[in-house]
Amino acid sequence: MAKPNYSFEKRQRELAKKKKKEEKEKEKAARKAAGLPPLADEPEDGEPQPEPGQPAG
Repeated sequence: MAKPNYSFEKRQRELAKKKKKEEKEKEKAARKAAGLPPLADEPEDGEPQPEPGQPAG
């Protein structure tokens, strides 16, 4: 049986996360350019919110 390539899996997760973040930023910029209010789940100050279950800090 082949050994799992954890570094490949991690890289794929990082790329997916980066792509999702870029899409979200692009959508946010488009909404701002159109003069629409930010979505309810977006913080207005740009501060990243800690994920549930993660200690703040």
